[in-house]
Amino acid sequence: MTATLIAFAALFGLLFLGLPLVFALGLVGFAGFAILVDFGPAAALVGNVAWDTLTSYTLSVLPLFLLMGNLVNHAGLSRELYDASNAFVGHRKGGLAIATIMACGGFSAVCGSSLATAATMARIAIPSMRRLGYSKEIAAGSVAAGGTLGILIPPSTILVIYGGMTNTNIGQLFIAGVLPGMLAVVLYIAALTGYLFLKPSSAERVPALPWRERFRAFRKVWAVLVLFVFVIGGIYAGVFTATEAAGIGAFGAFVIAALRGSLTLRDLFQIFRETAQATAILMAVLVGAMIFSGFVNVAGIPQASVAAIRALDASPTQVILLLLVFYLILGAVFDSMAMVLLTVPVFFPLTQSMGIDPVWFGIFVVVCVEISLITPPIGMNLFIIRSIAREIEMSAIIRGIVPFVIADLVRVGLIILFPAIVLFLPATMAR
Repeated sequence: MTATLIAFAALFGLLFLGLPLVFALGLVGFAGFAILVDFGPAAALVGNVAWDTLTSYTLSVLPLFLLMGNLVNHAGLSRELYDASNAFVGHRKGGLAIATIMACGGFSAVCGSSLATAATMARIAIPSMRRLGYSKEIAAGSVAAGGTLGILIPPSTILVIYGGMTNTNIGQLFIAGVLPGMLAVVLYIAALTGYLFLKPSSAERVPALPWRERFRAFRKVWAVLVLFVFVIGGIYAGVFTATEAAGIGAFGAFVIAALRGSLTLRDLFQIFRETAQATAILMAVLVGAMIFSGFVNVAGIPQASVAAIRALDASPTQVILLLLVFYLILGAVFDSMAMVLLTVPVFFPLTQSMGIDPVWFGIFVVVCVEISLITPPIGMNLFIIRSIAREIEMSAIIRGIVPFVIADLVRVGLIILFPAIVLFLPATMAR
Protein backbone atom coordinates (compact mmCIF):
# COMPACT_ATOMS: atom_id res chain seq x y z
CA MET A 1 0.00 0.00 0.00
CA THR A 2 2.89 2.36 0.75
CA ALA A 3 4.34 1.81 -2.73
CA THR A 4 0.93 2.54 -4.23
CA LEU A 5 0.57 5.83 -2.36
CA ILE A 6 4.09 6.86 -3.36
CA ALA A 7 3.34 6.00 -7.00
CA PHE A 8 0.18 8.10 -7.10
CA ALA A 9 1.91 10.97 -5.32
CA ALA A 10 4.73 10.80 -7.88
CA LEU A 11 2.20 10.70 -10.74
CA PHE A 12 0.30 13.77 -9.55
CA GLY A 13 3.56 15.55 -8.82
CA LEU A 14 4.86 14.93 -12.34
CA LEU A 15 1.57 16.11 -13.84
CA PHE A 16 1.54 19.32 -11.82
CA LEU A 17 5.15 19.93 -12.82
CA GLY A 18 4.01 19.91 -16.43
CA LEU A 19 5.26 16.51 -17.63
CA PRO A 20 3.02 15.31 -20.50
CA LEU A 21 0.42 12.78 -19.43
CA VAL A 22 1.77 9.97 -21.60
CA PHE A 23 5.25 10.18 -20.05
CA ALA A 24 3.94 10.55 -16.49
CA LEU A 25 1.70 7.49 -16.80
CA GLY A 26 4.32 5.38 -18.56
CA LEU A 27 7.18 6.36 -16.24
CA VAL A 28 5.26 5.80 -13.00
CA GLY A 29 3.71 2.59 -14.31
CA PHE A 30 7.07 1.20 -15.41
CA ALA A 31 8.90 2.22 -12.21
CA GLY A 32 6.12 0.94 -9.95
CA PHE A 33 5.94 -2.41 -11.77
CA ALA A 34 9.74 -2.74 -11.64
CA ILE A 35 9.81 -2.07 -7.89
CA LEU A 36 6.99 -4.49 -7.09
CA VAL A 37 8.06 -7.28 -9.51
CA ASP A 38 11.41 -6.77 -11.28
CA PHE A 39 13.03 -4.70 -14.01
CA GLY A 40 12.87 -7.49 -16.62
CA PRO A 41 9.10 -8.07 -16.39
CA ALA A 42 8.56 -4.28 -16.32
CA ALA A 43 10.49 -3.90 -19.59
CA ALA A 44 8.54 -6.80 -21.08
CA LEU A 45 5.29 -5.11 -19.99
CA VAL A 46 6.24 -1.93 -21.86
CA GLY A 47 7.11 -3.83 -25.04
CA ASN A 48 4.03 -6.04 -25.00
CA VAL A 49 1.64 -3.20 -24.23
CA ALA A 50 3.11 -0.98 -26.96
CA TRP A 51 2.97 -3.76 -29.55
CA ASP A 52 -0.54 -4.94 -28.65
CA THR A 53 -1.95 -1.40 -28.60
CA LEU A 54 -0.32 -0.08 -31.76
CA THR A 55 -1.18 -3.19 -33.80
CA SER A 56 -4.75 -3.56 -32.49
CA TYR A 57 -7.29 -4.02 -35.27
CA THR A 58 -10.05 -2.75 -32.98
CA LEU A 59 -8.24 0.52 -32.31
CA SER A 60 -7.78 1.20 -36.02
CA VAL A 61 -11.22 2.78 -35.70
CA LEU A 62 -9.50 5.78 -34.10
CA PRO A 63 -7.50 7.21 -37.05
CA LEU A 64 -10.33 6.44 -39.48
CA PHE A 65 -12.93 8.39 -37.52
CA LEU A 66 -10.43 11.21 -36.94
CA LEU A 67 -9.89 11.32 -40.71
CA MET A 68 -13.66 11.40 -41.25
CA GLY A 69 -14.02 14.38 -38.92
CA ASN A 70 -11.12 16.28 -40.47
CA LEU A 71 -12.50 15.79 -43.99
CA VAL A 72 -15.98 16.96 -42.99
CA ASN A 73 -14.59 19.94 -41.13
CA HIS A 74 -12.44 20.94 -44.11
CA ALA A 75 -15.47 20.73 -46.38
CA GLY A 76 -17.09 23.55 -44.41
CA LEU A 77 -19.97 21.48 -43.07
CA SER A 78 -19.70 23.02 -39.60
CA ARG A 79 -20.83 26.42 -40.88
CA GLU A 80 -23.60 24.86 -42.94
CA LEU A 81 -24.85 22.73 -40.04
CA TYR A 82 -25.20 25.92 -38.01
CA ASP A 83 -26.93 27.71 -40.90
CA ALA A 84 -29.37 24.84 -41.37
CA SER A 85 -30.24 24.68 -37.66
CA ASN A 86 -30.59 28.45 -37.55
CA ALA A 87 -32.88 28.42 -40.60
CA PHE A 88 -35.43 26.26 -38.78
CA VAL A 89 -35.28 27.53 -35.16
CA GLY A 90 -33.38 30.83 -35.31
CA HIS A 91 -36.56 32.93 -35.26
CA ARG A 92 -37.70 31.55 -31.89
CA LYS A 93 -36.82 33.12 -28.56
CA GLY A 94 -33.19 32.13 -28.02
CA GLY A 95 -33.28 30.45 -31.43
CA LEU A 96 -29.66 31.16 -32.32
CA ALA A 97 -28.48 29.53 -29.09
CA ILE A 98 -30.79 26.55 -29.73
CA ALA A 99 -29.41 26.34 -33.28
CA THR A 100 -25.90 26.36 -31.83
CA ILE A 101 -26.66 23.40 -29.56
CA MET A 102 -28.28 21.50 -32.43
CA ALA A 103 -25.35 22.26 -34.74
CA CYS A 104 -22.91 21.10 -32.05
CA GLY A 105 -24.83 17.83 -31.86
CA GLY A 106 -24.70 17.43 -35.62
CA PHE A 107 -21.02 18.29 -35.85
CA SER A 108 -20.24 15.93 -32.95
CA ALA A 109 -21.73 13.11 -35.00
CA VAL A 110 -18.84 13.33 -37.45
CA CYS A 111 -16.12 14.90 -35.32
CA GLY A 112 -15.67 12.96 -32.07
CA SER A 113 -13.84 15.73 -30.20
CA SER A 114 -15.35 18.15 -27.71
CA LEU A 115 -12.54 20.67 -27.98
CA ALA A 116 -12.76 20.71 -31.78
CA THR A 117 -16.55 21.09 -31.63
CA ALA A 118 -16.35 23.96 -29.12
CA ALA A 119 -13.57 25.74 -31.03
CA THR A 120 -15.32 25.41 -34.39
CA MET A 121 -18.73 26.54 -33.18
CA ALA A 122 -17.26 29.39 -31.11
CA ARG A 123 -15.87 30.98 -34.27
CA ILE A 124 -19.18 30.57 -36.09
CA ALA A 125 -21.93 31.08 -33.53
CA ILE A 126 -20.68 33.58 -30.95
CA PRO A 127 -20.16 36.50 -33.38
CA SER A 128 -23.66 35.92 -34.82
CA MET A 129 -25.32 35.83 -31.42
CA ARG A 130 -23.48 38.87 -30.10
CA ARG A 131 -24.28 40.86 -33.25
CA LEU A 132 -28.00 40.12 -32.82
CA GLY A 133 -28.17 41.17 -29.18
CA TYR A 134 -27.60 37.92 -27.28
CA SER A 135 -25.94 38.30 -23.89
CA LYS A 136 -22.35 37.19 -23.35
CA GLU A 137 -23.56 34.51 -20.95
CA ILE A 138 -25.96 32.89 -23.42
CA ALA A 139 -23.52 33.09 -26.33
CA ALA A 140 -20.62 31.54 -24.44
CA GLY A 141 -22.63 29.08 -22.36
CA SER A 142 -24.48 27.51 -25.28
CA VAL A 143 -21.25 26.93 -27.24
CA ALA A 144 -19.33 25.58 -24.23
CA ALA A 145 -22.13 23.18 -23.30
CA GLY A 146 -22.87 22.15 -26.88
CA GLY A 147 -19.19 21.41 -27.40
CA THR A 148 -19.25 18.70 -24.73
CA LEU A 149 -21.42 16.56 -27.00
CA GLY A 150 -18.33 15.77 -29.08
CA ILE A 151 -17.17 13.02 -26.72
CA LEU A 152 -20.55 11.32 -26.32
CA ILE A 153 -22.44 11.38 -29.61
CA PRO A 154 -20.72 8.74 -31.76
CA PRO A 155 -18.11 8.51 -33.05
CA SER A 156 -16.26 9.47 -29.86
CA THR A 157 -12.52 9.30 -29.26
CA ILE A 158 -13.04 8.94 -25.50
CA LEU A 159 -15.33 5.95 -26.02
CA VAL A 160 -12.71 4.36 -28.27
CA ILE A 161 -10.07 4.88 -25.57
CA TYR A 162 -12.39 3.44 -22.92
CA GLY A 163 -13.22 0.47 -25.12
CA GLY A 164 -9.54 -0.18 -25.78
CA MET A 165 -8.67 -0.03 -22.08
CA THR A 166 -11.51 -2.30 -20.93
CA ASN A 167 -11.99 -4.58 -23.95
CA THR A 168 -15.58 -3.36 -24.25
CA ASN A 169 -17.25 -3.58 -27.65
CA ILE A 170 -16.74 -0.18 -29.29
CA GLY A 171 -19.76 -0.59 -31.56
CA GLN A 172 -22.01 -1.12 -28.53
CA LEU A 173 -20.47 1.91 -26.83
CA PHE A 174 -21.20 4.05 -29.88
CA ILE A 175 -24.82 2.91 -30.05
CA ALA A 176 -25.22 3.36 -26.29
CA GLY A 177 -24.19 7.01 -26.62
CA VAL A 178 -27.00 7.90 -29.03
CA LEU A 179 -29.94 8.27 -26.62
CA PRO A 180 -27.93 9.99 -23.83
CA GLY A 181 -26.59 12.38 -26.48
CA MET A 182 -30.09 13.19 -27.71
CA LEU A 183 -31.22 13.59 -24.10
CA ALA A 184 -28.39 16.07 -23.56
CA VAL A 185 -29.56 18.20 -26.49
CA VAL A 186 -33.15 18.20 -25.16
CA LEU A 187 -32.08 19.10 -21.61
CA TYR A 188 -29.72 21.83 -22.82
CA ILE A 189 -32.55 23.41 -24.82
CA ALA A 190 -34.85 23.11 -21.78
CA ALA A 191 -32.20 24.75 -19.57
CA LEU A 192 -31.80 27.54 -22.10
CA THR A 193 -35.56 28.07 -22.27
CA GLY A 194 -35.77 28.25 -18.47
CA TYR A 195 -32.92 30.74 -18.33
CA LEU A 196 -34.57 32.97 -20.91
CA PHE A 197 -37.87 32.79 -19.01
CA LEU A 198 -36.08 34.26 -15.98
CA LYS A 199 -33.95 36.69 -18.03
CA PRO A 200 -35.85 37.42 -21.27
CA SER A 201 -33.57 40.33 -22.17
CA SER A 202 -30.66 37.91 -22.74
CA ALA A 203 -31.80 37.07 -26.26
CA GLU A 204 -33.65 38.76 -29.09
CA ARG A 205 -35.95 37.37 -31.77
CA VAL A 206 -34.98 37.49 -35.43
CA PRO A 207 -37.30 37.30 -38.45
CA ALA A 208 -38.25 33.83 -39.65
CA LEU A 209 -36.81 32.70 -42.98
CA PRO A 210 -39.13 31.62 -45.80
CA TRP A 211 -39.54 27.85 -46.12
CA ARG A 212 -37.71 27.98 -49.43
CA GLU A 213 -34.62 29.33 -47.66
CA ARG A 214 -34.93 26.73 -44.92
CA PHE A 215 -34.96 23.82 -47.35
CA ARG A 216 -32.13 25.39 -49.31
CA ALA A 217 -30.02 25.40 -46.12
CA PHE A 218 -31.00 21.81 -45.38
CA ARG A 219 -29.96 20.63 -48.85
CA LYS A 220 -26.40 21.70 -48.08
CA VAL A 221 -26.08 19.30 -45.13
CA TRP A 222 -28.23 16.32 -46.09
CA ALA A 223 -25.23 14.34 -47.34
CA VAL A 224 -23.35 14.42 -44.03
CA LEU A 225 -26.54 13.56 -42.11
CA VAL A 226 -27.09 10.58 -44.39
CA LEU A 227 -23.46 9.56 -43.85
CA PHE A 228 -23.92 9.59 -40.06
CA VAL A 229 -27.17 7.59 -40.22
CA PHE A 230 -25.58 5.10 -42.62
CA VAL A 231 -22.48 4.59 -40.46
CA ILE A 232 -24.24 4.32 -37.08
CA GLY A 233 -27.23 2.50 -38.58
CA GLY A 234 -24.89 -0.04 -40.15
CA ILE A 235 -23.27 -0.74 -36.78
CA TYR A 236 -26.68 -1.03 -35.13
CA ALA A 237 -28.05 -3.37 -37.78
CA GLY A 238 -24.94 -5.56 -37.67
CA VAL A 239 -24.11 -4.89 -41.31
CA PHE A 240 -20.53 -4.00 -40.41
CA THR A 241 -18.30 -3.63 -37.37
CA ALA A 242 -17.25 -0.32 -35.83
CA THR A 243 -13.88 -0.56 -37.59
CA GLU A 244 -15.50 -1.24 -40.96
CA ALA A 245 -17.95 1.60 -40.29
CA ALA A 246 -15.03 3.94 -39.64
CA GLY A 247 -13.50 3.05 -43.00
CA ILE A 248 -16.81 3.59 -44.77
CA GLY A 249 -17.31 6.89 -42.93
CA ALA A 250 -13.86 8.15 -43.87
CA PHE A 251 -14.40 7.21 -47.52
CA GLY A 252 -17.86 8.81 -47.51
CA ALA A 253 -16.46 12.01 -46.02
CA PHE A 254 -13.75 12.03 -48.70
CA VAL A 255 -16.39 11.71 -51.45
CA ILE A 256 -18.49 14.52 -49.94
CA ALA A 257 -15.48 16.84 -49.68
CA ALA A 258 -14.31 15.97 -53.21
CA LEU A 259 -17.76 16.50 -54.79
CA ARG A 260 -18.00 19.91 -53.14
CA GLY A 261 -14.85 20.93 -55.03
CA SER A 262 -13.07 22.02 -51.86
CA LEU A 263 -10.35 19.37 -51.77
CA THR A 264 -6.92 19.86 -53.34
CA LEU A 265 -3.86 17.63 -53.06
CA ARG A 266 -2.30 20.14 -50.66
CA ASP A 267 -5.44 20.09 -48.52
CA LEU A 268 -5.51 16.30 -48.54
CA PHE A 269 -1.89 16.14 -47.42
CA GLN A 270 -2.64 18.58 -44.60
CA ILE A 271 -5.65 16.54 -43.51
CA PHE A 272 -3.62 13.32 -43.49
CA ARG A 273 -0.86 15.00 -41.50
CA GLU A 274 -3.29 16.37 -38.89
CA THR A 275 -4.95 12.97 -38.60
CA ALA A 276 -1.61 11.22 -38.18
CA GLN A 277 -0.47 13.68 -35.51
CA ALA A 278 -3.71 13.34 -33.53
CA THR A 279 -3.61 9.54 -33.84
CA ALA A 280 0.01 9.37 -32.67
CA ILE A 281 -0.79 11.49 -29.60
CA LEU A 282 -3.86 9.46 -28.63
CA MET A 283 -2.20 6.09 -29.20
CA ALA A 284 0.87 7.15 -27.20
CA VAL A 285 -1.35 8.28 -24.34
CA LEU A 286 -3.22 4.96 -24.47
CA VAL A 287 0.08 3.03 -24.31
CA GLY A 288 1.09 5.03 -21.24
CA ALA A 289 -2.31 4.36 -19.65
CA MET A 290 -2.05 0.62 -20.27
CA ILE A 291 1.41 0.52 -18.70
CA PHE A 292 0.02 2.35 -15.69
CA SER A 293 -2.92 -0.06 -15.63
CA GLY A 294 -0.45 -2.97 -15.44
CA PHE A 295 1.10 -1.42 -12.34
CA VAL A 296 -2.35 -0.77 -10.82
CA ASN A 297 -3.28 -4.44 -11.25
CA VAL A 298 -0.05 -5.87 -9.86
CA ALA A 299 -0.25 -3.48 -6.91
CA GLY A 300 -3.64 -4.93 -6.03
CA ILE A 301 -5.45 -1.60 -6.09
CA PRO A 302 -8.66 -2.95 -7.70
CA GLN A 303 -8.80 -5.81 -5.22
CA ALA A 304 -8.26 -3.44 -2.30
CA SER A 305 -11.01 -1.15 -3.62
CA VAL A 306 -13.42 -4.09 -3.88
CA ALA A 307 -12.59 -5.18 -0.33
CA ALA A 308 -13.10 -1.65 0.99
CA ILE A 309 -16.50 -1.33 -0.70
CA ARG A 310 -17.60 -4.70 0.62
CA ALA A 311 -16.55 -3.68 4.11
CA LEU A 312 -18.77 -0.62 3.79
CA ASP A 313 -21.61 -2.84 2.55
CA ALA A 314 -22.45 -0.23 -0.09
CA SER A 315 -24.96 -0.96 -2.84
CA PRO A 316 -24.07 -0.49 -6.53
CA THR A 317 -26.16 2.71 -6.61
CA GLN A 318 -24.32 4.12 -3.61
CA VAL A 319 -21.00 3.28 -5.25
CA ILE A 320 -22.03 5.05 -8.46
CA LEU A 321 -23.09 8.14 -6.49
CA LEU A 322 -19.72 8.15 -4.71
CA LEU A 323 -17.96 7.88 -8.06
CA LEU A 324 -20.07 10.76 -9.41
CA VAL A 325 -18.98 13.00 -6.54
CA PHE A 326 -15.37 11.90 -7.04
CA TYR A 327 -15.49 12.68 -10.78
CA LEU A 328 -17.01 16.11 -10.15
CA ILE A 329 -14.19 16.92 -7.73
CA LEU A 330 -11.49 15.45 -9.98
CA GLY A 331 -12.86 17.36 -12.95
CA ALA A 332 -12.02 20.62 -11.22
CA VAL A 333 -8.29 19.92 -11.52
CA PHE A 334 -7.81 17.42 -14.39
CA ASP A 335 -8.74 17.46 -18.05
CA SER A 336 -11.07 14.87 -19.57
CA MET A 337 -8.46 12.51 -21.02
CA ALA A 338 -6.47 12.44 -17.78
CA MET A 339 -9.62 11.64 -15.80
CA VAL A 340 -10.43 8.63 -17.96
CA LEU A 341 -6.87 7.29 -18.09
CA LEU A 342 -6.29 7.68 -14.35
CA THR A 343 -9.58 6.36 -13.04
CA VAL A 344 -10.75 3.59 -15.37
CA PRO A 345 -7.96 1.13 -14.40
CA VAL A 346 -9.04 1.49 -10.76
CA PHE A 347 -12.82 1.86 -11.01
CA PHE A 348 -13.61 -0.53 -13.87
CA PRO A 349 -12.67 -3.74 -11.97
CA LEU A 350 -14.61 -2.41 -8.97
CA THR A 351 -17.78 -1.88 -10.98
CA GLN A 352 -17.40 -5.27 -12.68
CA SER A 353 -17.22 -6.99 -9.31
CA MET A 354 -20.58 -5.41 -8.47
CA GLY A 355 -22.23 -6.52 -11.71
CA ILE A 356 -22.44 -3.05 -13.31
CA ASP A 357 -22.69 -3.26 -17.09
CA PRO A 358 -19.39 -2.18 -18.73
CA VAL A 359 -21.22 -0.36 -21.55
CA TRP A 360 -23.38 1.55 -19.05
CA PHE A 361 -20.32 2.43 -16.96
CA GLY A 362 -18.50 3.72 -20.05
CA ILE A 363 -21.33 6.12 -20.86
CA PHE A 364 -21.54 7.16 -17.20
CA VAL A 365 -17.82 8.00 -17.19
CA VAL A 366 -18.10 10.00 -20.40
CA VAL A 367 -21.10 11.99 -19.10
CA CYS A 368 -19.13 12.78 -15.92
CA VAL A 369 -16.19 13.85 -18.08
CA GLU A 370 -18.53 16.05 -20.13
CA ILE A 371 -19.47 17.93 -16.96
CA SER A 372 -15.80 18.42 -16.13
CA LEU A 373 -15.28 20.13 -19.51
CA ILE A 374 -17.49 23.05 -18.43
CA THR A 375 -16.76 23.28 -14.70
CA PRO A 376 -14.16 25.76 -13.43
CA PRO A 377 -11.31 26.12 -12.82
CA ILE A 378 -9.95 23.61 -15.39
CA GLY A 379 -12.96 23.22 -17.67
CA MET A 380 -11.19 23.03 -21.03
CA ASN A 381 -14.16 24.25 -23.06
CA LEU A 382 -14.23 27.43 -20.97
CA PHE A 383 -10.65 28.20 -21.95
CA ILE A 384 -11.38 27.39 -25.60
CA ILE A 385 -14.23 29.92 -25.61
CA ARG A 386 -12.11 32.50 -23.79
CA SER A 387 -9.22 32.13 -26.23
CA ILE A 388 -11.49 32.62 -29.26
CA ALA A 389 -14.01 35.19 -27.94
CA ARG A 390 -11.58 37.42 -26.07
CA GLU A 391 -14.20 40.11 -25.52
CA ILE A 392 -16.13 37.77 -23.20
CA GLU A 393 -14.80 37.68 -19.65
CA MET A 394 -14.25 34.32 -17.94
CA SER A 395 -16.73 35.35 -15.24
CA ALA A 396 -19.44 35.76 -17.91
CA ILE A 397 -18.58 32.36 -19.42
CA ILE A 398 -18.86 30.70 -16.00
CA ARG A 399 -22.22 32.35 -15.33
CA GLY A 400 -23.39 31.19 -18.74
CA ILE A 401 -22.67 27.51 -18.16
CA VAL A 402 -24.52 27.25 -14.81
CA PRO A 403 -27.92 26.22 -16.29
CA PHE A 404 -26.22 23.67 -18.53
CA VAL A 405 -24.31 22.12 -15.62
CA ILE A 406 -27.65 21.74 -13.84
CA ALA A 407 -29.06 20.07 -16.96
CA ASP A 408 -26.09 17.68 -16.99
CA LEU A 409 -26.64 16.73 -13.36
CA VAL A 410 -30.27 15.99 -14.16
CA ARG A 411 -29.10 13.81 -17.05
CA VAL A 412 -26.73 11.85 -14.82
CA GLY A 413 -29.57 11.30 -12.36
CA LEU A 414 -31.85 10.02 -15.13
CA ILE A 415 -29.15 7.67 -16.42
CA ILE A 416 -28.64 6.26 -12.92
CA LEU A 417 -32.38 5.90 -12.25
CA PHE A 418 -33.19 4.53 -15.71
CA PRO A 419 -30.22 2.51 -17.07
CA ALA A 420 -32.34 1.59 -20.11
CA ILE A 421 -31.60 5.07 -21.50
CA VAL A 422 -28.10 3.73 -22.13
CA LEU A 423 -28.69 0.01 -22.55
CA PHE A 424 -31.86 -0.19 -24.64
CA LEU A 425 -30.29 0.37 -28.06
CA PRO A 426 -27.24 -1.88 -27.48
CA ALA A 427 -29.58 -4.65 -26.27
CA THR A 428 -31.55 -4.51 -29.53
CA MET A 429 -28.52 -4.44 -31.82
CA ALA A 430 -28.16 -7.17 -34.40
CA ARG A 431 -25.36 -9.54 -33.36
